[in-house]
Amino acid sequence: MHQGLYESLLTTALSQDLETLDAVATTIEKVDPADQPHVLARHVAAALTRKLESVKDPASRLALVNDLVSRLGEHPEQVVEPARQLLAIQGQKSRRPATPLSDAALLTNTRGEPTLGAELKSEIDTSDEVDLLCAFVRWYGLRLLEPELARLRERGKPLRVITTTYMGSTERRALDRLVREYGAEVRIQYDAQRTRLHAKAWMFRRYTGFDTAYVGSSNLSRAALLDGVEWNVRLSKVATPTLLEKFRATFDTYWHDSCFEPYHPDRDADRLDDALNEAAGRTQHDRVTISLSGLEVRPFAYQQEMLEAIQAERTLHDRHSNLVVAATGTGKTVVAALDYRRLCKDGDRPSLLFIAHRKEILEQSVRTYREVLADGDFGELYVGGARPERWRHVFASVQSLTSHGVDRIPPDAFDVVVIDEFHHAAAPTYRRIMEHLAPRELLGLTATPERADGTHVMDLFGGRIAAELRLWDALGADLLCPFHYFVVSDGTDLRDVTWSRGRYDEHELEQLFTGNKARAAIVLNQLRDKILEPGAMRALGFCVSVAHAEFMARCFVEAGIPARAVSGQTSATDRAQALRDLRDRRINALFAADLFNEGLDLPDVDTVLFLRPTESATIFLQQLGRGLRRTRDKAVLTVLDFVGHHRKEFRFDQKLRALTGATRQGLMREIERGFPFLPSGCQIVMDRQAQSIVLDNIRSQVAQRWPQIVAELRSYGDHDLGSFLAESGLELADILRRGSRSWTSLRREAGLSTPPGSPAEAALLKRVRAFAHVDDPLRASSYGRLLADPDVDFDALSGSERRLAEMLFFSVWPDGGGYGSVESGLTALAADPALRAEAGAVVDLAFDRARHEPLPLTGSLTGVPLMVHARYQREEILAALGYASLERKPTSVMQGVAYSAETNTDIFFITLKKSEADYSPTTMYRDYPISPTLFHWESQSTTTVASPTGQRYLLGSSNVLLFVRQEADNEFGTAPYLFLGPAHCVSHVGERPIAITWQLDHPMPAEFFADATVAAG
Repeated sequence: MHQGLYESLLTTALSQDLETLDAVATTIEKVDPADQPHVLARHVAAALTRKLESVKDPASRLALVNDLVSRLGEHPEQVVEPARQLLAIQGQKSRRPATPLSDAALLTNTRGEPTLGAELKSEIDTSDEVDLLCAFVRWYGLRLLEPELARLRERGKPLRVITTTYMGSTERRALDRLVREYGAEVRIQYDAQRTRLHAKAWMFRRYTGFDTAYVGSSNLSRAALLDGVEWNVRLSKVATPTLLEKFRATFDTYWHDSCFEPYHPDRDADRLDDALNEAAGRTQHDRVTISLSGLEVRPFAYQQEMLEAIQAERTLHDRHSNLVVAATGTGKTVVAALDYRRLCKDGDRPSLLFIAHRKEILEQSVRTYREVLADGDFGELYVGGARPERWRHVFASVQSLTSHGVDRIPPDAFDVVVIDEFHHAAAPTYRRIMEHLAPRELLGLTATPERADGTHVMDLFGGRIAAELRLWDALGADLLCPFHYFVVSDGTDLRDVTWSRGRYDEHELEQLFTGNKARAAIVLNQLRDKILEPGAMRALGFCVSVAHAEFMARCFVEAGIPARAVSGQTSATDRAQALRDLRDRRINALFAADLFNEGLDLPDVDTVLFLRPTESATIFLQQLGRGLRRTRDKAVLTVLDFVGHHRKEFRFDQKLRALTGATRQGLMREIERGFPFLPSGCQIVMDRQAQSIVLDNIRSQVAQRWPQIVAELRSYGDHDLGSFLAESGLELADILRRGSRSWTSLRREAGLSTPPGSPAEAALLKRVRAFAHVDDPLRASSYGRLLADPDVDFDALSGSERRLAEMLFFSVWPDGGGYGSVESGLTALAADPALRAEAGAVVDLAFDRARHEPLPLTGSLTGVPLMVHARYQREEILAALGYASLERKPTSVMQGVAYSAETNTDIFFITLKKSEADYSPTTMYRDYPISPTLFHWESQSTTTVASPTGQRYLLGSSNVLLFVRQEADNEFGTAPYLFLGPAHCVSHVGERPIAITWQLDHPMPAEFFADATVAAG
């Protein structure tokens, strides 16, 4: 600090004590000049201390300090009075909680600590917003908090309550009082069969930032709040900020979830009474997959995904014969009815023929369509003695149509044909109907696309499934029974068994397994270890042959477990009797050979034994599905999968990915860590030897030795990229390896012809994977044309076409490639026909797999070649919006935001999973979807509300576009962003950063929302 400033401060401090000031000056003059600043500083400190001590009035002391501070610089910060804790407000009955607002605590309702009820009273009285999440609400629990809730309403503070009809425990009078007397907003999950909300939690938000929450075992009941043995953790935004962030994020997501429906007693009292009676078992009736009569039927999230996929098949790919695959009991018919409702336009209902093979299915289906269409008169049955009169909307059995004479129906009589249980379509009766009718839309429904006789239903739909309910989605939605899947090593060596056309030789497997007493002993020992009561189980065992099934049945009988073998050779009468015996527990196990993959309706199966290697993931899921049907008595499906030392061609990864939904790289992490992220109630357990076998197998598949792929392509002959992938079961990422691998190099090494390349070809081939995400028709067609003929006349291109050319250019050369113009760069591609052909093939494959219908931008962004719900790399986005150029390359944008002045657009690049860790609570709840149309986002840490950037965000003076991805990387390298479209600010909190809730113009795709939401599925 400058000596003149010291002297100024000293003069101020001693202005009334001139003698002391003179003495200090004399002292300083006597010391060495180099030490004078230090001596002066000591005297200044002592003088200022005495000066402050002499001033007793707090206001005067504060004025003196600020006067001194003002001398320290041009822009001093003023000293303010220290914050004080408000302990009470005179005249009010409220008091602060016994636990300080900044502390975390565990409350157990034990002696010497405040009860939860007492703490909640104080929390309510000191809160600005109150949220309650609990499985049930009881009258006597509510009564304990009535004075505080009344004062909360008098203060105009919001109260939100989420609850359920779980076990019929909620009392409607309590909810009615919450709504009528205390102004609460209440939302209820009505579906007792799918109720998964068992949480009990309160959150108290305060504008001061001292938020608190309670999470534990206490519902809103008298015992929970007063004298029950209940444990509750008290959280604090000061002590546990990330947990409070998660609470807020998850509660808000539940609040906007359509599963939790708004409740008001004037409108919903009867519905709630019915739901509570059903949940408590006070009424008995068959459950249907749709909501109660009189209410609009809305799809569950998994059904919405399927509807979007069907729509994409029609609008994107012009495919009007589509297959839907979903397990029995998951609402396939509801999906078909909702799809039909979407095809109805302006009150016009297309003619419909719904075909099934059983009267019960048809009766249930017509009820479903009537409910979805809110029309109790819709549809006519043609089954048994019922015959249609109008022949416009017909629900018919195959037998009735056949006896009527299919030829008597004009081929174009029905606009829409739906065939349930489509796996029967290979039968001659179904074939005749399909070959005769020519509907505008054909929809096939099945749970079993791959039949035991080798016929694959997909073959009737061009080898394609339009929409499929993934197993993990069905488990997450609580539609299927959870499984405990044990992978057990049995020591069998299969490495010398012949492998041909994707599977083991059946005869050699039979020789290896039949009569193998040691292996059978392992199976029995594991069964006794994993099953509590083998004498009470209902098990299905899948074997390699009839002889193997009979051998296993004998082994079980000899071990005292009643069992039987069945096969396609077993008569229908004996097979039906075997199923009855298993259902009634006269036997405990059925061993099957090529049977029960499909067509079995035995929900009581609680144990599945995989006694042969299952090469097909589809057949594996079908066999597993025999035990996944929910029943009241079955808590879990036990699965025992016996594995040996397999050939390297065997694909463990395929069936484990079908179970978990993980990528192959992610699957290895899951195995090593014990599968920590499975749906609730499920587990996969591998013994040490089995884990080693499976990991080694999957590593070999991930590594996928290049020479093996070369040899496989050579053996197939000259295939294009798509057909080779389909034949081999390989994935595109297996071909477009990071490094020098490519489809072109694979063909050359396999001895197949490819055009010659330029010296730059090797480097350019590494960029082909940058096209593996193209999923909108605009880019697919434009990129295809440019790759076919890159020598274009730029002057003749429209503005949108020029932008698309720039998007392609920067996809190949993110750093500009050293070219002086985009035109010259694209022209250079003419020298690499193999590269252009490979990139074009990848674009075609990527677009063929598109499952979302993209939407064009409108308004001031009309003509910008970006489509909402398509996926883009950063360089494509910046080029499309006029931000990127050869002077300002896409690689220059490293932060998560950019502003394009040319289009007045704020561009947000959002990666939801910001940490390399699988689960990072400190970052997961900053950017996340709240609902399909609401997105929570935090700005850069330096952005203030008053800044030009903050004002653009909050006032809506710019176009705000959200581009979001789950993770930074995928199997091809850098992951693309999903374009969620334009957004508008609806609320914000704080600054540096600003937490903003954005309203999207278009609901995000259901699949993305299901994967990205912070709430449970």
